[in-house]
Parts: sequence; structure tokens; C-alpha cells
Amino acid sequence: MEDFVLISSDKAVNPTNIMGVTKRVAELIMQGLQNSGTTRFMAVRFGNVLGSNGSALPLFEQQIAAGGPVTVTHPDARRYFMTIPEAVQLVLQASSMGQGGEIFVLDMGEPVRILDLVRNLIRLSGLEPDSDIKIEFVGLRPGEKLFEELKLEGEDVKPTAHEKIRLLTGSKMTFEQMSGWLAELSVLVEAKNVHGLVTKLVAIVPEYWPSPEIISLGAIDRHDQALNFRLARAGLTSAQESAESAA
Repeated sequence: MEDFVLISSDKAVNPTNIMGVTKRVAELIMQGLQNSGTTRFMAVRFGNVLGSNGSALPLFEQQIAAGGPVTVTHPDARRYFMTIPEAVQLVLQASSMGQGGEIFVLDMGEPVRILDLVRNLIRLSGLEPDSDIKIEFVGLRPGEKLFEELKLEGEDVKPTAHEKIRLLTGSKMTFEQMSGWLAELSVLVEAKNVHGLVTKLVAIVPEYWPSPEIISLGAIDRHDQALNFRLARAGLTSAQESAESAA
């Protein structure tokens, strides 16, 4: 037997961007695959890891070293954080306790206000925020939220043998549902139809709220008449009906 551990994200909860919604779809696919063979499929959902690729911390440090300004999206933006060693250890421990099909969520503690984090970094550098190093608020980017969550509405959190690892319980997808999704998503990706892709993602993840920017990006794709023929050749139902609901 082999084990497969999906590294998920708090952005999968009530997603507002493509990264978040595709992480949620990946969680559902993982559950659908569970009964397709002998592999144990599991997912571990957690927040930001300090110092990892994509972390804002190195950027803040570079901006401080350059004399500022340090750019923060919003004064009230908050995120969950943990260190790389802690994240790795907890993921490995979660994978060892899984039987297959579970979504585990790590206890991230309380969310940290990004502004407080930046002020502490400036002071640790021997400088004073606002006087030595300016802080600029640049606004939330498209699809970015003020705060992240670790569980969906309707998901129950149960304790495990480890105090920092919780087990999420909720609805699960079947292999047949997952296979149908993947087939239609593949056709939409091949067609480069943004509108159809966003529409299908909303159908799979109803709590997904696409940003106005991504909706605008796919506006012209609503009139792609060739898409129905591509779907028909693939033996799939037309995406046009579901497309109307996401308009």
C-alpha cells in the first residue's frame, strides 16, 4: 500500500481566488479517488508557513533591508502562520494516522495581524516603524481576503490523538462524480474557456466567489459556440446550462 498526502491550504475554505478553489477541488478529488485502489489518500489543510516559497516574510525582510517602504495590503489583514519544521512534523504525523479519505486540519493558533508582524520585524532590525521605515497600505489584490478560515460551514472538527491535528468531517464525493468533473474540466482547459472553467468550478464548489476581475476576463468566452461541440465529442453534457447560472 502506498500513501498520498495532499498539501491543502486555508485558502480552500470559502475561496475567492483560483488557487483556493482549485485546492478545494483537489481535496474533493482526493476523497473520490480513495476507493479506486489500494493507495491511502489524505489531505492536510493549514495556513502560511514562515520562510517557505511564496511567504511574505522574505519580501518584508528585503524591503526593510532596502530602507523601506514595507508594503502591506490592509491594516486589518490577518493570516495563520507556523514554522517550516512544525508544519513538516505535523503533516508527517497526520499522514501516519490516516486510514484514507480524511481531511486533516492543523491547529494554527490565533491568526496574526500582518501589520503587527511587519512592525515587529522592523523593530527586530533595530529600527522604528513609521519613523525609520515607512509602512504603505497598497490594498487587497483581486481575490484576496482580509482573513482566512480553516473549516467550511457544515464541516465538523473532531480531535485526534495529536493535540495539534484535527479531523474534518463533511460530505464526500464519489469516484464517478470526480471522474465526470475531471473530464469536463479537461475539455474546458483545452478550449482555454475561462468562463466555462469558472462556471464549472462554481458548480463543484458552490461556496467559491470568483472576483469581478476573473469574471470579466472570461466574458468573451460565453459566446464560444465551439465549446458545445468539444463537450459533445467528449461525451459530456453541455456546459451552457450551468454557464447561465454563473453569469
